[in-house]
Amino acid sequence: MTTRASLYQARYGSPDVAVPAAGSTLIDHLLAHRSVRAYLPDPVNDDQLAAIVAAAQSAASSSNLHAWSVVAVRDPARKSRLAVLAGDQPHIRQAPLLLVWLADLARLEQVAQKVGEEHVALDYLEMFEVGVIDAALAAQNAVSAAESLGLGTVYIGAMRNRPEEVATELQLPPRVVAVFGLCVGTPDPDQPAAVKPRPPQSVVLHNETYSLPAQAAGLETYDTVMSDFYASQGMKVRGTWSNHSAKRVRDTAALSGRDRLVEALHQRGFELK
Repeated sequence: MTTRASLYQARYGSPDVAVPAAGSTLIDHLLAHRSVRAYLPDPVNDDQLAAIVAAAQSAASSSNLHAWSVVAVRDPARKSRLAVLAGDQPHIRQAPLLLVWLADLARLEQVAQKVGEEHVALDYLEMFEVGVIDAALAAQNAVSAAESLGLGTVYIGAMRNRPEEVATELQLPPRVVAVFGLCVGTPDPDQPAAVKPRPPQSVVLHNETYSLPAQAAGLETYDTVMSDFYASQGMKVRGTWSNHSAKRVRDTAALSGRDRLVEALHQRGFELK
């Protein structure tokens, strides 16, 4: 039986983590989240999808604008083509359902035109950020909902690598762009996913004011925890989490698709003033 203490221990990668007195079944559910990259062929049915999307729509939306949409992709051929565009990740093909989350300003443009209003604000970075943030909030609700139904998920950030080709594949109109994908399906019990540890709260929680020096000890602890995790999972990661993360932000070459995304945003009507 999974205990609350074991959930916290797995989440922070330490047997000594303090367990708060406050708790709930919802928090327990969230603590057990893991990224799933191996799926059974069982389909995600329409009822499950409807419930997941209802949960997504229950997330907060900036100014109630609903500046996001999602495309549900089940067709194996289309999933395969999207997989190629997103780094050829095999779990995109394997998952029975791929949800592609969109920053969607086209609907607001259409609404403005319908009621005879201008839509100048759609050309500004702020509105693009609204679409991205709304999509992210909705998707995280969807993840929690899917997991509550016994399904597993993993985000696909590489859906931004070749944005124009993704837009063509999904027939996206101007002012709509894919932000990320999400694989959904029944986890394969023969290939269980592990809970990836998170940094100690001293790294991310700041009281009253922000402090970089206060994070140092927690980051050292996290480097040790993640090195142990990499080894336990047979992951070929050289060095610590700090080494791995520093390489990831070292230069623009690490930002797969950056130039394509910037160009695609302009091509798709996002002026980002």
